[in-house]
Amino acid sequence: MHHSHSEDHFQGSDTIRDLVIGMSDGLTVPFALTAGLSGAVSTNTIVITAGIAEIIAGSIAMGLGGYLAGKTEYDHYFAELKREYDEVERVPEREKQEIEEILDGYGISERVKKEFVNELAVDKKKWVEFMMKFELCLEEPAASRARNSAMTIAGAYVVGGMVPLSSYFFTSTPVHGLYYSAGVTVVALLLFGYFKSKATGQKPLPGALKTMLIGALAATAAFVIARLVSSIGA
Repeated sequence: MHHSHSEDHFQGSDTIRDLVIGMSDGLTVPFALTAGLSGAVSTNTIVITAGIAEIIAGSIAMGLGGYLAGKTEYDHYFAELKREYDEVERVPEREKQEIEEILDGYGISERVKKEFVNELAVDKKKWVEFMMKFELCLEEPAASRARNSAMTIAGAYVVGGMVPLSSYFFTSTPVHGLYYSAGVTVVALLLFGYFKSKATGQKPLPGALKTMLIGALAATAAFVIARLVSSIGA
């Protein structure tokens, strides 16, 4: 009787990676900023204004960083592709030797290696694709990668940043806002850390606690420093 065999492997998509980058910074940086301001100012208006400004600036900066990283990855791939085509034309024997060296790591016999290299060398496109994947470990990025990365990171940053800031819209003082903000953000960090760890194949509970602790430590440090600076200034 035949039993189907399925393997569950996490396919680490670029979108999930960008969501994690944007959301993790979006939750922690504005949380630390608003917590710090709560220890130094007396009105929610200042916290909200500064928080919105930081979220806008942070999302633009993070999105631009994602765009440049995606564009660099795209340009690098095609620069290497051009170089590989050039080397296949100019020094084919050296390129064939490089294929054999790659296959050496798999314990393939000399006869099979020679046959494989000769077969592969018939089609230059396949030959270059093999070199890109197994020699340089490069996969062709999508043309829209840079744009999508920028939008995903920036959007996730805004969503994450509004979590700690939202409490200040509904409370009367920064201290009260901080209480609610801390509670909401701690829960959000725990949930985010849990699902991020689960999606990447790590242990969810330790991942959730680690993510929460990082955010809490950043906010606590900002709050204490702002209080100290405020007291010195007074």
